[in-house]
Amino acid sequence: MPPTGPRAVLSAAPPWTYFIGSAVFHYLGPAFAVLLFTRLAPLGVAALRIWSAALVLALWRRPWRILARLDAGGRRTIIAWGAVLAAMNVCFYLAIARVPLGTVAAIEFLPVIVLAALGARTARNLAALVAAVGGVYVLTGIRLAGEPLGLVFAFANAVLFAAYIVLAHRTARRLRGISGIDGLAAAMLIACVFVAPMGVGQAAPALIDPVTLAAGIGVGICSSVIPYVCDQLAMARMARSTYALLVALLPATATVIGIVVLRQFPSLAELAGVGLVVLSVALHREFRTPPAEEKATLLQEGKTKCDM
Repeated sequence: MPPTGPRAVLSAAPPWTYFIGSAVFHYLGPAFAVLLFTRLAPLGVAALRIWSAALVLALWRRPWRILARLDAGGRRTIIAWGAVLAAMNVCFYLAIARVPLGTVAAIEFLPVIVLAALGARTARNLAALVAAVGGVYVLTGIRLAGEPLGLVFAFANAVLFAAYIVLAHRTARRLRGISGIDGLAAAMLIACVFVAPMGVGQAAPALIDPVTLAAGIGVGICSSVIPYVCDQLAMARMARSTYALLVALLPATATVIGIVVLRQFPSLAELAGVGLVVLSVALHREFRTPPAEEKATLLQEGKTKCDM
């Protein structure tokens, strides 16, 4: 009898379904955050996002136990991931407070192109990458409109987002003894410490405003808990280059979220860009090592260890 229950369902679902969940909530939460800026400063919203996500994940996964179980290398990875999460969220909110969400989405994609290109080992995947880049360009027009300081934060967020993918993928695939979600919970706990000096004063007004506090917690759950958990479920069974290319869906998702939440309707050119992005995802195929080659590699590694 096949296994049943929540874990069996999660294991049976294709990894791309988790990415779709991540893509939807990746910009749904920030769209609500833009509306929240009338009540709270961007740094306050960023801090509430991280703290509320850390609280939910702490109650669910008890990350202090994970940190105690890790070796020194594992702790360094988690601490680095937590620092990146804190800095990335701060830069992202400072950017979308000054620059249109679609522009931030386009800039956020640019460093990820490099990660996708590193894994594009076939002509088909290179064609997919070209279609993805063209789709993002058409979709957004790469219009660097807005305040110069906002663009600085947007580019900083883009670099940090690429670092997030690398560290999150390393945790999901390489850290032994813990799951990717456990690593996420531990990293989010570390992020609380890093964001505290910048966010305490900015988030303080929410403590006397129940509506703002509830909205901030909602943004944290929508922006950090749901998409980051989906990321880990996807990364556990997906090559980093494949995940990096699928990130091309994010600007398309931002367009849809902009229509629904912010009433930002795209032009025909932008809709064509969405089509190119979807085409790139359809073209891409994950590179897999041939079984014979993989077996030979494993045998060689075993022989090397024996010799040592």
